Amino acid sequence: MILEDRWLRETYVDLLIESARKDKRIVIVEADLMKAAGTNRFAEEFKERTVDVGVAESNMIGVAAGMSAMGKLPFTHTFTAFATRRVCDQVTLSVAYAGLNVKMMGSDPGITAEYNGGTHMSMEDVSIMRNVPGMVIYEPVDSVQLTNIFPQILAHEGPLYIRLLRRNAAQVYEEGTKFTLGKGCVVAKGCDVTIFASGIMVAEAMMARDELLVEGISAEVIDIHTIKPLDEELVIKSASKTKAVVVAENHSIIGGLGSAISEALGEHQPTLIQRVGVKDHFGEVGLTPFLKEKYGLTKKEIIAAAKCVIKRKETA
Repeated sequence: MILEDRWLRETYVDLLIESARKDKRIVIVEADLMKAAGTNRFAEEFKERTVDVGVAESNMIGVAAGMSAMGKLPFTHTFTAFATRRVCDQVTLSVAYAGLNVKMMGSDPGITAEYNGGTHMSMEDVSIMRNVPGMVIYEPVDSVQLTNIFPQILAHEGPLYIRLLRRNAAQVYEEGTKFTLGKGCVVAKGCDVTIFASGIMVAEAMMARDELLVEGISAEVIDIHTIKPLDEELVIKSASKTKAVVVAENHSIIGGLGSAISEALGEHQPTLIQRVGVKDHFGEVGLTPFLKEKYGLTKKEIIAAAKCVIKRKETA
């Protein structure tokens, strides 16, 4: 059963504070959005380890890179649009090319930017970061997963991008569930079709699975929380079994998780595939339920895609 989780930003800041008490290297570099991220709580306890550069996101990345070069472990934050589009050159050269250890958090991915509208709604942030050599991209599903994987984020050496929903997530996992950065998670087993999903679409995929099961369709749901590096072994293994794939993501279907999986399967295990995501479109103002319907990011589209790809498999 899927329950309502706490705000993911609260879990994120709790983990930052708890970790910073143990590791003096941890600092935060912000771009005038501490209230939005909740990191003002971190600043209250670690004033000397907090830098707010103002509305100057490119400078934020440069400052973080310099701090990493001096042995610190910086975490940056801004909305996804500004954490990727606006700072792409600084991320590529100042951080990745220089081989520095900077953790970059982009909040409000895809349609979850809601009332901030199209200018703040990045449908292409994963695509941008996938193209940066050495970049790791992680999107937590709920607080249980984020809490378990956070120590691995700290231990990872190199640039890492966290795609974080700020608000309430759907709790998919039970307390105590273990995860591995870079390895997908089989949420539910099935044999007729595989649904690969990330972020807020994992809960939609599970609801779709329940309805498909009523119709006699067995769907395997896999959470690809680490989009890069992609867990190709798991992707190929599941696709080899079901021979029909659906990918659901809160992102453009161009360059994101669907593209990554299509590339892997195209090279190693050609498989029929349907993608559920934003179809080459800018965002707009609205609440998440409305925007899910607007952009086709609901269980309804996943169910339709699953039935379509199964029919294609049966008639191939």
